[in-house]
Amino acid sequence: MASTQALRFLAAQGVAVTLHPYDYDPGAEAVGMQAAMALGIDPALMLKTLMVEVDGKPACCVIPADRQLSMKRVAAGFGGKAAAMMPPAKAEKLTGYRVGGISPFGQKRAVPTALEAAACAAPKVWINAGQRGLLLGIAPGAALAVLTAQALPLIA
Repeated sequence: MASTQALRFLAAQGVAVTLHPYDYDPGAEAVGMQAAMALGIDPALMLKTLMVEVDGKPACCVIPADRQLSMKRVAAGFGGKAAAMMPPAKAEKLTGYRVGGISPFGQKRAVPTALEAAACAAPKVWINAGQRGLLLGIAPGAALAVLTAQALPLIA
């Protein structure tokens, strides 16, 4: 059984998850879509973790693998004027995870986090478990609670 910082964080919070390993393809154009196809998961329920900066401050957005962030919605949702994707090296340093394996759970430094509101209606979603090739299944309500996250409309 894999033990990542994300899984240790969730276990410490008493949150039950299911683990879903898959063959990670570093050459995939869209890692989240590749994971969804590998596991036969609806891309709308396979959530990718994106690190952003809102007015220069870090934040975390968790959205369906088949969708794109609306930077306008991200900025508004976090109460800022402008939002941009965080450079990969900065995201890795801030979270303690490698790109392709970034999880919203157990990051080195907690940052404001939001999950796409549309995905929160599902009974279960799949999110990176903190390493490339490993997803966890979790109830969106449990993810929101443990992350002290908001459910916001984030997608274009």
